[in-house]
Amino acid sequence: MLKIGIVLGSTREGRVSPQVGEWVKELADKRGDAEYKIIDIAEFKLPLLGEAGGDASGAAAWSAQINGCDGFVFIAQEYNHSITGALKNALDYLRDEWNNKAAGIVSYGSVGGARATEHLRGILSELSVAHVRVHPALSLFTDFKNGSVFKPADVQKDSVNQMLDQVVSWTAALKTVRK
Repeated sequence: MLKIGIVLGSTREGRVSPQVGEWVKELADKRGDAEYKIIDIAEFKLPLLGEAGGDASGAAAWSAQINGCDGFVFIAQEYNHSITGALKNALDYLRDEWNNKAAGIVSYGSVGGARATEHLRGILSELSVAHVRVHPALSLFTDFKNGSVFKPADVQKDSVNQMLDQVVSWTAALKTVRK
C-alpha cells in the first residue's frame, strides 16, 4: 500500500494547520487507496540548516520519516506571500529523500494561499517532487471562523478528493521509478 505523508507546514503557536491536516486525513482515510499519516515538522525540532548546535537525532528522524513515504500532501499556509520559514527549512534539510515522489498542496490564506503554493511548487520542482495540478485553496474569510477555527465550505471536500486522485496515481507511477 502506498504511504502518503500529510506534512503540516507550520510550527507557530496557535497555528491552524493541525485542524486542516486532520480534516484532509479524515477525507483521505475514507478512500482506502493509501496509508495516510500526519507528519508535523514541529515534532522534529529542526534547527536552521547550517547552524551549529542542532539536534542530530531530529534531523535523522526527519530523514527517516520522509524517506519512508511514497508521496505527500503539504498543508501550506501563506505568510508574507510565501511558505513558512519552518517548511522551507524542513524541505532544504533533505534532498534524496524527496526525489521522484509526488505531492499535492492544500493551502490557506487571505487569497487561499495561492502565493505560497506558487513558491512551494518551485521548491518541489527543484527537489524532483512532481506536484499535481489540483490545488485546494482555503480562504481565511470563508473556511475559518475568526481566523482560528477551521470550518471548510462543503465544496472543498470535492477539491481535496480530486487532488488526492492525482496524488495517488502519480505516487503509484513514481514508485516504479524509485525501484
